[in-house]
Amino acid sequence: MARQPPPPWVHAAFLLWLLSLSGAIEIPMDLSQPPTITKQSVKDHIVDPRDNILIECEAKGNPAPSFHWTRNSRFFNIAKDPRVSMRRRSGTLVIDFRSGGRPEEYEGEYQCFARNKFGTALSNRIRLQVSKSPLWPKENLDPVVVQEGAPLTLQCNPPPGLPSPVIFWMSSSMEPITQDKRVSQGHNGDLYFSNVMLQDMQTDYSCNARFHFTHTIQQKNPFTLKVLTNNPYNDSSLRNHPDMYSARGVAERTPSFMYPQGTASSQMVLRGMDLLLECIASGVPTPDIAWYKKGGDLPSHKAKFENFNKALRITNVSEEDSGEYFCLASNKMGSIRHTISVRVKAAPYWLDEPKNLILAPGEDGRLVCRANGNPKPTVQWMVNGEPLQSAPPNPNREVAGDTIIFRDTQISSRAVYQCNTSNEHGYLLANAFVSVLDVPPRMLSPRNQLIRVILYNRTRLDCPFFGSPIPTLRWFKNGQGSNLDGGNYHVYENGSLEIKMIRKEDQGIYTCVATNILGKAENQVRLEVKDPTRIFRMPEDQVVKRGTTVQLECRVKHDPSLKLTVSWLKDDEPLHVGNRMKKEDDSLTIFGVAERDQGSYTCVASTELDQDLAKAQLTVLADQATPTNRLAVPPKGRPDRPRDLELTDLAERSVRLTWIPGDDNNSPITDYVVQFEEDQFQPGVWHDHSKFPGSVNSAVLQLSPYVNYQFRVIAVNEVGSSHPSLPSERYRTSGAPPESNPADVKGEGTRKNNMEITWTPMNATSAFGPNLRYIVKWRRRETRDTWNNVTVWGSRYVVGQTPVYVPYEIRVQAENDFGKGPEPDTVIGYSGEDYPRAAPTDVKIRVLNSTAISLQWNRVYSDTVQGQLREYRAYYWRESSLLKNLWVSQKRQQASFPGDRPRGVVGRLFPYSNYKLEMVVVNGRGDGPRSETKEFTTPEGVPSAPRRFRVRQPNLETINLEWDHPEHPNGILVGYTLKYVAFNGTKVGKQIAESFSPNQTKFTVQRADPVSRYRFTLSARTQVGNGEAVTEESPAPPNEATPTAAYTNNQADIATQGWFIGLMCAIALLVLILLIVCFIKRSRGGKYPVREKKDVPLGPEDPKEDDGSFDYSDEDNKPLQGSQTSLDGTIKQQESDDSLVDYGEGGEGQFNEDGSFIGQYTVKKDKEETEGNESSEATSPVNAIYSLA
Repeated sequence: MARQPPPPWVHAAFLLWLLSLSGAIEIPMDLSQPPTITKQSVKDHIVDPRDNILIECEAKGNPAPSFHWTRNSRFFNIAKDPRVSMRRRSGTLVIDFRSGGRPEEYEGEYQCFARNKFGTALSNRIRLQVSKSPLWPKENLDPVVVQEGAPLTLQCNPPPGLPSPVIFWMSSSMEPITQDKRVSQGHNGDLYFSNVMLQDMQTDYSCNARFHFTHTIQQKNPFTLKVLTNNPYNDSSLRNHPDMYSARGVAERTPSFMYPQGTASSQMVLRGMDLLLECIASGVPTPDIAWYKKGGDLPSHKAKFENFNKALRITNVSEEDSGEYFCLASNKMGSIRHTISVRVKAAPYWLDEPKNLILAPGEDGRLVCRANGNPKPTVQWMVNGEPLQSAPPNPNREVAGDTIIFRDTQISSRAVYQCNTSNEHGYLLANAFVSVLDVPPRMLSPRNQLIRVILYNRTRLDCPFFGSPIPTLRWFKNGQGSNLDGGNYHVYENGSLEIKMIRKEDQGIYTCVATNILGKAENQVRLEVKDPTRIFRMPEDQVVKRGTTVQLECRVKHDPSLKLTVSWLKDDEPLHVGNRMKKEDDSLTIFGVAERDQGSYTCVASTELDQDLAKAQLTVLADQATPTNRLAVPPKGRPDRPRDLELTDLAERSVRLTWIPGDDNNSPITDYVVQFEEDQFQPGVWHDHSKFPGSVNSAVLQLSPYVNYQFRVIAVNEVGSSHPSLPSERYRTSGAPPESNPADVKGEGTRKNNMEITWTPMNATSAFGPNLRYIVKWRRRETRDTWNNVTVWGSRYVVGQTPVYVPYEIRVQAENDFGKGPEPDTVIGYSGEDYPRAAPTDVKIRVLNSTAISLQWNRVYSDTVQGQLREYRAYYWRESSLLKNLWVSQKRQQASFPGDRPRGVVGRLFPYSNYKLEMVVVNGRGDGPRSETKEFTTPEGVPSAPRRFRVRQPNLETINLEWDHPEHPNGILVGYTLKYVAFNGTKVGKQIAESFSPNQTKFTVQRADPVSRYRFTLSARTQVGNGEAVTEESPAPPNEATPTAAYTNNQADIATQGWFIGLMCAIALLVLILLIVCFIKRSRGGKYPVREKKDVPLGPEDPKEDDGSFDYSDEDNKPLQGSQTSLDGTIKQQESDDSLVDYGEGGEGQFNEDGSFIGQYTVKKDKEETEGNESSEATSPVNAIYSLA
């Protein structure tokens, strides 16, 4: 048996509940207010061309707003177009095509305006596009001829749909193409073979495109493969051969990249999107792919490998994911790598989104619109849909960049402001209204609500309210006492009161009071605390024989004021109680148990407030056990549970527990574990009490005062632990004063004017009596005043109105109804910190090198820190580069210098750049004021490595080198240095060095011989020196592994000799003369009847469909009926030369007009007409002409 944890939805509901607590206060709809957009279509709105178009725009306001639209920034007159209408009491556009029309005519950018007399709110700019499913162009695909072991790419090139189609590969018979490490589909839709094997000919390959909106699949004409091999027998046993390639005579090759090309590439991705990097390599054996990040680890929490490790996906990309990634392709012949430079840009995202501003007349306020992005977004303010610059002047309004400040607002200041922040990657638009109201407090929820909650749970009492000025809210219990906040209570901004752990004494009437200068309003909530629902006698695991009767117990304790429902699950599904079952309030009985009754049974005891679950396993045995060998060793198992627990020798602080051991199941019991449960602090939770040897079945247990004990016993052997025994009867010990005090006492400020005293609460075995509480004492350490004290039932107390960061002496003493605990120890705590008041002065900067500076400053006075000095911190940012037209990121960075120190070093700077720097002092509350901004310039440094260094070998005489400029020049480039050396096996030639101008990015090397390979090392240089180098090697010649260098040179020398050329010409001439003689001899042997020549024109090719439809076709080239194919591939006559029979079979496939398949896939063979031309002297081969659809 086992108690089940709460279902996952409980945790999800709790998270949603917490998020709801931070909601902004809204104006009730019966009060005047500007419009607010409540619903709108997405920015990129793609619609199905077969449906009517719907562009949503809904808004609220008082009075109800009116709506109008713009299309492509011009007024869209709905009344002039009979197809366009607007929904009643809404701004949603409906474009109806039932009477005709083309949806494409309505594509464009739409924007909705919601207006009433207090202002105008705007929707996003909605880009309307019509989904497109273009047809695949018809094409004839010749068989693809490839050598076994060679790489191959089958290109898909799908038609560009909107949105892009989903690509997958199948055979023409609609069987999926099996993909693995060797054969896989790339992200671009192409099918890649790292190496082709003979079995790849056994099917054809067709690329399929599935379009989302039209739900159609278009299929490309299939590719057929012809694999040339040295071993024509496709022996399936070789597929599992440990060296399959050698067994088939396929030469092994080092890896090379099929995608992407070359050794380096770059990729840009937007923040928040998924980054997909892909590397597909060829080679024999098939290479393995591994991924790495230069200078760090892959982000394990959001990185995953796809497509047999050929793709790396990083979800929800952020700026720290930028950098250089490389994939390593390796097999036993060698390895290569490809480097991908990843740059992370960002569309605008909110730092502070403007919120609605509710003010009373004469109040001040501000709207803040802060966003970040890469590049840095620009901010544009509008009011009621018009640029702020063209709006009427308002003396109470001041614009300061991303903030609008309102002073002494009046009723006339009501309006809707729009903040539009944008960069090249996107935009954000936010509406925020300014409403000026004079409203006394009012309650928005029903009065005198009843809230029922389970003991020890967390709960929330809601008190929605409104008023202008915004009222302050306070909570009281039972109409008396101080404001409820702190300890076990927490009040949120929206007025909700959270009680973290409900106790019996929390039951009562809670009053919330909202107050502003115009008056006050209050509401009451009645809280009732209910006992939890607990299964105290759980169903047990049972093993029964078929045909017997079994009973599963489920006894429940619950609050009598709540309605209890007991239900059962079987294998986590609702149990249907049939004729053989009887369900009672505390048990489930199954009569005539059958094998289908085997499984897990869960008892669910639930009320309208909570539930408890317990599960047991039922195993059904057959009638007759299988005969076993008497000499075999019996199987070992976990012991059966102990039973018949009995409590004797009841004393004030001890009790004797006796039990009867269960069967040890052929493995001696080694230990007994005694557990206890108490029903006051943690009911239903079992704790280990003590452990005893397996040879005893009775033990004296030492007990703590005032605990209502219940015991159970678990037996242990080498196989495992038994199920717990049934619980014993309860035994409560008498009470006593506490013998200890709570541990981990601390005093820390959470605000600048308070100190929160916390401690670890004592458990049931250390409470020693009822009504455990804590006497909290505190006093200022310096003044040695009299002790302040308060009695607390929770585990924290907040001392208010304290000076900033002063030491306090703290004591926490336990007390129950029997007395106080021992005198507690004194702990030193500190009140809350405030932000530092002073900044470091006399900041001096000394440039150490191109990437580091040293800082020196005067320390601040200790009384200005207003807290514990954590560190000095330098904020610095790269203002610009000394190189013209080089964009730099101005993202602020920081360097920390812990402790009270006057100097430090800032490193990892970019050379040849202008920087700005500010210093602050930091305590536990945060940053202090910033020092004077200092500027400094870093000198030139050495550049980073040239990017995308590419080595190409167009022929055996030359090698072409290309590269790009370094990503970080770090100064003025003065040139490039290239060093290269030839090598052949272990022989290495003399190194050659070349220097190039800074604008040269290409170079051609003349090879000294066609066999040697070259190793190239390239670096950029500034006046400081050479930077990081990048090394590449020229590709190996295709036949490098077979001939030796000496043999190749000799072969080349012989081929250029004059006597060798003359000999070859003479042999060719003799062969030609012999062929002519043979032809004349054959022409004179006339044994065949002479017939008339027939000049019959060949049949034309079948016309291709011009309507754009397509079909799944199988274009087999079969020999003509009436002819047979000889071993050498020619076609011989069997009967008559001038009688060729048409052939063909198959029906037409059915398709929609858009090319989508709607019927069963069929095979069509075009009917072909051929005729043979007879010779009067000799029978000529019949030339069959095939027409391909």
